[in-house]
Amino acid sequence: MTKKERNDYFYVCSLIEYVARETKNRRGAVTEKIGREGIEKLLYDAEVNHCLSFEQVSDEVIEHYGITAGDFDTITDCKYAVPSFMDIGKLYSIMIEDCAEKGKEVDELMKIFSSFISDKISDFQTDVYYQNPSYLECSYREGYLLD
Repeated sequence: MTKKERNDYFYVCSLIEYVARETKNRRGAVTEKIGREGIEKLLYDAEVNHCLSFEQVSDEVIEHYGITAGDFDTITDCKYAVPSFMDIGKLYSIMIEDCAEKGKEVDELMKIFSSFISDKISDFQTDVYYQNPSYLECSYREGYLLD
């Protein structure tokens, strides 16, 4: 993956996390609504969208893809500081780069965001997000959190 591609995946993963938080949806539900073609378009537009605020791009994505409010709120009742949407986006982009076959990064993005690991990462009442990325990747590949 080139440096530009890494930046684009980091941006799109952060945007998905931001949209999910704003709409209180699971990350997989957001990627499902956007779809493969939409993810590809967001990646294509990422270099330009970097210049815009996340709020603006998020509003446009929510409206364009008809993402409605959900009930997956993992932030309101958190007792401690929640990692930023960009911290989470970075984690997802690392996982995609490490897990995807060359040329299948979009497929891997959609699989990771729709997998059990995404809900575990989003549970900010636990320490899963703070685990070593290698541990998260191995757990993702196995289909459950490893002991």
